[in-house]
Amino acid sequence: MTYQYKMTQVPDNTKDVTSYLQTLANQEASAGWEFYRVDTIGIASSPGCLGSLFGQKESYEQHFVITFRKSV
Repeated sequence: MTYQYKMTQVPDNTKDVTSYLQTLANQEASAGWEFYRVDTIGIASSPGCLGSLFGQKESYEQHFVITFRKSV
């Protein structure tokens, strides 16, 4: 079976993640999308020139991505 995928990032300012996920999953389901999974994506940020000069280290941010799919 072949699928089409749709990914949505959870906004960083989301306070109630379960409510957000439930609402989003129900909205997407009504449009024919099936909830598939949630992944954590780590992004590394290098310090700028001045930050490096003052010993600032690389920082990491985590983002959550929700994946939906539907058959094509």
